[in-house]
Amino acid sequence: MQSTSYTAPNSQHFSLPWKSPEPHFTTRKSTPFKSKSRFKTLTLTNSLRPSLDYEPEESIDKGPGPVTASPGRLPVVIRKSGRVSRILASAVRDFFIPKQVSESYMDYVKWKFLHRVFSSALQVLATQAMFRAIGIGYSHSLSSAAALNWVLKDGLGRLSRCIYTASLASAFDTNLKRVRFSTSVIFTLSIGVELLTPAFPQYFLLLASVANIAKQISLASYLATNTAVHRSFAIGDNLGEVSAKAQIQTVCFDNLGLLLAALLNMLLKNSPRLLAGLPFVIYPIFSAFDLIGIYQGLKHVHLPTLTKDRLEIILNTWIELGYVPSPADVSKEEGVDFLWSKGKNAWPIRIGCLSPEDQIPKWSMMAMQYTSSEDYYFICMEIFRNRVKRTKQQGMLLCLREGAITANIIMGFLQACYIRKAILVKRSWWENIIGGSDPLDSVFNEWFQVMEDSKRCAQKDLSLLNEQMLGMGWAAKNILLSTPEQARYSFVDD
Repeated sequence: MQSTSYTAPNSQHFSLPWKSPEPHFTTRKSTPFKSKSRFKTLTLTNSLRPSLDYEPEESIDKGPGPVTASPGRLPVVIRKSGRVSRILASAVRDFFIPKQVSESYMDYVKWKFLHRVFSSALQVLATQAMFRAIGIGYSHSLSSAAALNWVLKDGLGRLSRCIYTASLASAFDTNLKRVRFSTSVIFTLSIGVELLTPAFPQYFLLLASVANIAKQISLASYLATNTAVHRSFAIGDNLGEVSAKAQIQTVCFDNLGLLLAALLNMLLKNSPRLLAGLPFVIYPIFSAFDLIGIYQGLKHVHLPTLTKDRLEIILNTWIELGYVPSPADVSKEEGVDFLWSKGKNAWPIRIGCLSPEDQIPKWSMMAMQYTSSEDYYFICMEIFRNRVKRTKQQGMLLCLREGAITANIIMGFLQACYIRKAILVKRSWWENIIGGSDPLDSVFNEWFQVMEDSKRCAQKDLSLLNEQMLGMGWAAKNILLSTPEQARYSFVDD
């Protein structure tokens, strides 16, 4: 950026005797002060901005060199707002929202607001119902019995929480959204059970224990998955800040829910009958808003970690369209991933070990014979039972060898996807062959040819695929697998 020096009219120039003027510099001559040309009409605006077309009126002597001084431009803009609302909005945003988060964070917070407000209001009404069930506030109630029942139901709930967490540890990583939403549904149902306790006070311990077990399971899922959710939004290694702001949001949103429940109680305080029936009227409405908020919020959680399902979406997109989708694109296709949606694709691919109930013995033996000591996986066909449709379905199995690394898993899965693409071209023919009792040798020869072609394509694509996955922000150093998917085979001489 070029700049011109300014010399006040009353200033004096002193030439330095030890330094001669350079030919390529320009100097400004001191000129007499001219009031008419120096002063102009002053206009006030909301922002003080240097004029782009400003030219000094004093004459400039051009030196002998080709370079001349150009008008100066200051890179400074001073804005004057005067609106208190902007300051307040900025302060509120800084109080609730972290500094560096992904673009989808604000959408997530909006749906979280809907979820927490209505969930908190429901919990207040459920607590009131339980107090009525154990007789708090009535003269004939036994405080010691009520306290004992309360302690028992809390103890049973915490014990169930430990058992659930220990049995489902790996699913918190591999099926985070599904576990989070399904346990949220269980939590909402538990509130409904608590609301029933005044109608059946003699079964208070049973109903309260069942409800608290469901609540503790949901709490365990929430705590186990919260860190991964926050990490997906933290783009500046500010996980601590994102977690802290999330706690502030939760407290404020829950307090709004408490206020909503208090207002409903105040409006109906003069009508005990309506107050007693209020929870049953608003429970389905508030529950619907609660679950909608959770479901929509999870759609904006874009997890960059690789699981079997996300890797399959990436590889299918790579084979069909030739590019690697971003975590946001995969999140849209992945969804919450309900249990009944599993196995809906034709010829699904499973990672795990051989199962005598689901395998085709001859095909499995041929696949193992085809495997060499240098391979870290083998692929074979299988027939499994679809639990939803209660029918048999053809699929493929990827068996991993002990010591297989992430590159081997991606390579094997990519080859399996190429095999599936070749099979779907002649789907009816392959299904008839698999359903037959004794396939011909020509069928095995074609299968081995498909294996060779798919392996060659996978080896050719692996390097570029890994490069694009890293470029799109995927954490490709590790693949999160469930407990059945972590099964490995080994050779006798390993």
